[in-house]
Amino acid sequence: MQYSVTAIVVSHNRVQLLGECLDGILGQTRRPDRIIIVDNASTDGARQVARDFADHSPIRTEVVALPRNVGGAGGFCAGIAVAAGKGRHDYRPTPGVVEYLWLMDDDTVPTPNALAALLDASDLCIETNGCVPTVLGSKAVWVDGREHRMNRPRPRAVLAKGARRMRGGAFQVRSLSFVSCLINVGAVRGLHRLPISAFFLWNDDFEYTSALLRNGVGYYVPTSEVVHKTKKFGSSDADPGARFYNEVRNKIWMFRFCGGDFTPAGRLTLLLKTARRWAFTWLRAGDRAQITQCLRDGWRDGWATRPESNLAIFADAYPPIATYIGWIED
Repeated sequence: MQYSVTAIVVSHNRVQLLGECLDGILGQTRRPDRIIIVDNASTDGARQVARDFADHSPIRTEVVALPRNVGGAGGFCAGIAVAAGKGRHDYRPTPGVVEYLWLMDDDTVPTPNALAALLDASDLCIETNGCVPTVLGSKAVWVDGREHRMNRPRPRAVLAKGARRMRGGAFQVRSLSFVSCLINVGAVRGLHRLPISAFFLWNDDFEYTSALLRNGVGYYVPTSEVVHKTKKFGSSDADPGARFYNEVRNKIWMFRFCGGDFTPAGRLTLLLKTARRWAFTWLRAGDRAQITQCLRDGWRDGWATRPESNLAIFADAYPPIATYIGWIED
């Protein structure tokens, strides 16, 4: 199978890590065909690093310079909108070519074979299941080589279709993180929507890949490895500080407005796992008063408000993106 891959990197004020991420993309044994760097109003020089890279890169590179920070959720929404929406009305798929989007944050450094291994897994999925996968995800390790627990998904309990496992240790999943995530462009266009920008941060990747994988096939691919250079090692219930507000509000928004992505059993499982995660977050917190306040505020706003639409957010923040969003979310 032939592939066309667009790498999407979302960046905000991590100038050093952005350079490492982009060097990692250039160092791939199978390079992407295009790169889109979404700069979330960086003030530390990261935007200039992105522009300098675009000027000298051997890979066609576009910088989307957002005038204000719309968070990781908004950044990925913008990047996917540009990659999948530009020229949407004139789009003609190339026979025999599968289009993928390769998503990552600027603190993700792919090892040289990361993309090639994901594409090998795509070939294997086609061979094994007779279908092109919807989403594939890499194994993320921390700087000391330990696997990052926050990025390791659980095996899918109830299969939609296809083999539970494939060669090389790949297994089917129900969701994946945007830390080196390969998404089928056809699935994005078929879903007719993008990640929810109003989430700002946390759960946007979980929500969006869950929607794509409700009826799609996705695999976690441990032979594809990236280094996720977070400030500290830990799982998703590690002490998040004030960001815990987003976790609570966004999870409630998911239950209220994205319930159709899950079966009744899936909703119950998600509810129980969320309650467990919140309990562990509180128990492990250095400042339990802050976590308690975030829980109260997130709970209140999750029930009292609804997510602003992607169109509305980008019509205000960066109107050119709204055009692409409108073409996808029609």
